[in-house]
Amino acid sequence: MKTVITFGTYDLFHVGHLRLLTRARQLGDRLVVGVSTDELNFSKKGYRPIFSQADRREIIAAVAGVDETFFEESLELKGDYIKTYKANILVMGDDWKGKFDQFKALCEVVYLPRTNGISTTGIKEDAVKKALQ
Repeated sequence: MKTVITFGTYDLFHVGHLRLLTRARQLGDRLVVGVSTDELNFSKKGYRPIFSQADRREIIAAVAGVDETFFEESLELKGDYIKTYKANILVMGDDWKGKFDQFKALCEVVYLPRTNGISTTGIKEDAVKKALQ
């Protein structure tokens, strides 16, 4: 059995998230998804997600093809997560290209193209602009 693992915040779940998860699942027999905790997101980005980590994890768990979810509590634990879930493939969006190559000793690392023109940050910025009009 080939296990694929990926990670993300998944705030304001959108079609880009769905497409990446669908393509990740096609690479293996099992898809495991780490959902960044609120604290991890704050430490990475300087702000908290709109939806709670519990809500975001519940949304990801409900996506067809996702077999298991967990909370990603630290970027430094990615290697441990790969080992714990016995992942054969790590999938990340291509905006992270090269940033996870250190895990090639543990598994195959694949960077998938993002969906053009859509991002959670962009959605938030558009919402603010529309609210101010």
